[in-house]
Amino acid sequence: MNTPEHSPKTHCRTDETKRKLIARLRRIEGQTRALQQMIADDRACIDILRLINSVTGALRGVWSEVLNDHLKGCIRESLERKDTHLLNELTDLLKKSR
Repeated sequence: MNTPEHSPKTHCRTDETKRKLIARLRRIEGQTRALQQMIADDRACIDILRLINSVTGALRGVWSEVLNDHLKGCIRESLERKDTHLLNELTDLLKKSR
């Protein structure tokens, strides 16, 4: 999400971390395609719910990883520069998250 008020692009994660995150997202993408097929095939609701639960957990894991990178990289660096913009932005996001 790029808006004019965002700071210049920062690199909060290593190439290895990016590779792992992308691999996780591809697995999640496969799971969501499987969900579509399960619904199209009129599979049992409990099976669909189990896979939805798995996808949700996997997305939470990605969210946690990105948040961790953001805190340890981007936020830390901005606070070292005495810039609280990213911290305020994250605080606003977390207020809206559920």
